[in-house]
Amino acid sequence: MPSDIARPTAGQLAPLFDEYRAHYGESPSPARTRAWLEEQLSSGRLTAYAAGPHGFVTVTVQPASLRLATAWMVRDLYVRPAHRRRGTARALLRHVIGEARAAGALRVSLQTETENAGALSLYASLGFRPVTGLELLNLTLDKP
Repeated sequence: MPSDIARPTAGQLAPLFDEYRAHYGESPSPARTRAWLEEQLSSGRLTAYAAGPHGFVTVTVQPASLRLATAWMVRDLYVRPAHRRRGTARALLRHVIGEARAAGALRVSLQTETENAGALSLYASLGFRPVTGLELLNLTLDKP
């Protein structure tokens, strides 16, 4: 289980993040990936934590308006296939949960595909539960 979880720079994270994108069918684009990460990380819209060169998690902090607080949302979680089932994803998520708790967040949320049994099992083992009574809705915008 990794103990070297740190906040990487965009340059450190970009190769692994581009690998993650390719894993999900996007065309590799190292320069665009690095530029996007630099913008997201430097603006504070995204925070990343990495477990060495083997895995990472990204989170956003969102307002919890009614409670006048914040909630953390896991956006991306990836571990290189050769390093899976070694506790890396669990360690990354525990780190995020600890950081969110220390920051006074109300909750940590995440989403995954309903058929991703491995991820759902991991999330349940850490205490994540499905949210009932809500629907996830999207409006796809045309590119300009």
